[in-house]
Amino acid sequence: MEKETGRIEGFSDGVFAIAITLLVLDLHVPEKDSIKSGNDLLIFIKNQWPTFLAFILSFFSIFIMWVNHHKIFKQIYTRNTGIMFANGLILFLVSAVSYPTALLAQYFNDEASSAVVAIYTGIFVLINLAFNLLWYLASKNKKHLRPGISDIAIRKIHNNYLYGLPIYIFALVFSFWIPAISLLIILGLWIFWALSSGKIEMSMKE
Repeated sequence: MEKETGRIEGFSDGVFAIAITLLVLDLHVPEKDSIKSGNDLLIFIKNQWPTFLAFILSFFSIFIMWVNHHKIFKQIYTRNTGIMFANGLILFLVSAVSYPTALLAQYFNDEASSAVVAIYTGIFVLINLAFNLLWYLASKNKKHLRPGISDIAIRKIHNNYLYGLPIYIFALVFSFWIPAISLLIILGLWIFWALSSGKIEMSMKE
C-alpha cells in the first residue's frame, strides 16, 4: 500500500517547528543600562525563573508531542477528511501553546498563578483529546492504517493516548489548589509520553 500522508506529515513538522521556536520569544535579555555588574545580571536571571520554567515545560511538551505525532503517522497510511481535520485541530492547539506559556511566565509567581496554570494545563487536555480523536478516526477503519497492523497493536495505541487524559484532567483540577503540583504532574507526563512513544514503536513491529 502506498503511503498517502507525506504532505500531512511535512506540513505538521513545519507547524511543530514554528510552535517550538515561538517559545523562545519570551526569553528576554535585560536592558543594557539596567545592568551595572555581574551581580545585577545574576539577580535579573534569578528573577526570570518563571519564564525559564515555562519555556522548558513547553519546549519538551511540544517536542514529545512531535515525537508521538511522528510515531502515530508511521501507523497511518491513508487519509480522509476527518483525519486531516483532526490533525489540523492538533496543529491549531500546538500553535496556541505559546500564549499560555507567556501567561505562565508572566503571572505564575503572583496571585493569578492558579488561573494561568489552569489555562496552561487546559491546553494540554485539549491536545490530548485531539490526539485521541485523530487515532479514533484513523483506526476505526483499518484500511487507513499500515498493512498488517494487528487489532492488539491498535488497542494498545488507543489505550496509550486514552490513559494520559485523566492525568491531564487531574493536573487541571489540581491547579486551582496547588498550581506548582500541577506543573510537576505535567513534568511527569514528559516521562509518560516519552515512554509511550516507545510503545507505539513496539506496536509497529507487531
